[in-house]
Amino acid sequence: MAVYKETKTNTWRAVYRYTDWMGEKKQTQKRGFATKRDALAWEREQLNKVTADLDMTFGSFVDIYIADMKNRIKENTWHTKDHIIRTKILPYFAKRKICEIQPKDIIAWQNEMIKETTKSGKPYSPVYLKTLHNQLSAIFNHAVRFYSLKENPAAKVGNMGKPRNREMLFWTQEEYQKFSFAVMDKPISFYAFEMLYWCGIREGELLALTLADFDFEKGTVSISKSYQRMDKRDVITEPKTPKSNRVIKMPDFLTEEIQEYVKQLYGVGKHERLFPISKNYLHREMTRGADEAGVKRIRIHDLRHSHISLLIEMGYSAVAIADRVGHESINITYNYAHLFPSTQHDMADKLNQFRKAGD
Repeated sequence: MAVYKETKTNTWRAVYRYTDWMGEKKQTQKRGFATKRDALAWEREQLNKVTADLDMTFGSFVDIYIADMKNRIKENTWHTKDHIIRTKILPYFAKRKICEIQPKDIIAWQNEMIKETTKSGKPYSPVYLKTLHNQLSAIFNHAVRFYSLKENPAAKVGNMGKPRNREMLFWTQEEYQKFSFAVMDKPISFYAFEMLYWCGIREGELLALTLADFDFEKGTVSISKSYQRMDKRDVITEPKTPKSNRVIKMPDFLTEEIQEYVKQLYGVGKHERLFPISKNYLHREMTRGADEAGVKRIRIHDLRHSHISLLIEMGYSAVAIADRVGHESINITYNYAHLFPSTQHDMADKLNQFRKAGD
């Protein structure tokens, strides 16, 4: 460790040398400090980070949190977390020592977030407020679990906001047919919505599909990836969960429709996206089609709900539906329990028959 005066610029330079976890000698430095005191303070902070001393600032611990977690999380998920950390958390806590942040500080931060508004002047939604608190709490939890922080002050305070609204909108088959007729003037829109409605796939799964994913002889489509647009880049990731990797049997008419669509694509490669459109495009087309068809406007994800409700109406079990749509747990499928037909009367009748048979 050393601090030097740079006479040419009349500033200070700090050099910190250390041995990393693999036993290798490392060196880091920073120039341009106005005073020796500032240079020494930076040097102490580097020591705290290397030794994981929780006397460090919250901002320095976030650097550790990022190094520990970034490569373990899907890129699109990390992109959201990173934005929240940089814009909603660090501006308030970066310079505070992490071991000195108290529950009252979390309450003050929550109050600031509750007062914040979007660009359009609307307050943050309860769901977004809950997401912000969850991320702050996750950072403190990481410090508690792996770096011996005594307690999580965010957990002591409790959450703000509320969980995501689980209201499920869906179209009946008649409503969807009106909508699909309205968007038939744009083939890419029509075939994209056909895949979403009749297969129940997620938006990102649709946009990642390539010709190689289809087996037209068997009438199947393989779901093995998801598409995201981040920082002006096309990013292909793994699907949402391990069980999202699945092979879906398409109805015969849909198999024929997708073959017709492929014939319209001049020279498309096996590994090129069949639907080279954006999520924003789909949202605009959803609005246009719903308006022209005179049906209620639902979200893109509600087409998945529509597919599931259709399968329930056709009498399929929760287990079979979960397997088709890639639910990680059957409990997720049971969120649609209100749509499953009640069998209470049938059960009672059979119990009556069983009792009479035993008399």
